[in-house]
Amino acid sequence: MRDKKYYIALDDFERRVVANCLNEMRNNLIANGKYTDTEDEVLLKIIDAKQKKFKVIYKEA
Repeated sequence: MRDKKYYIALDDFERRVVANCLNEMRNNLIANGKYTDTEDEVLLKIIDAKQKKFKVIYKEA
C-alpha cells in the first residue's frame, strides 16, 4: 500500500520558518547524540520543493 501524500501551501516566509525550525530541531538532536534521519528527510523535502502557482477560490456555504 502506498503512503498518503499531503500538500500544504506556504509562502516564502512560512517556508523559511519551517526550514529554520526543522534545522534547530536537528541541531538539538545532534547535540543530544540522537539520530536525525527523519528530520533530514523532511528538511530536504522542504528545501527542494518546487513552486507551483495556483488560484484560491473562496465559496460561501
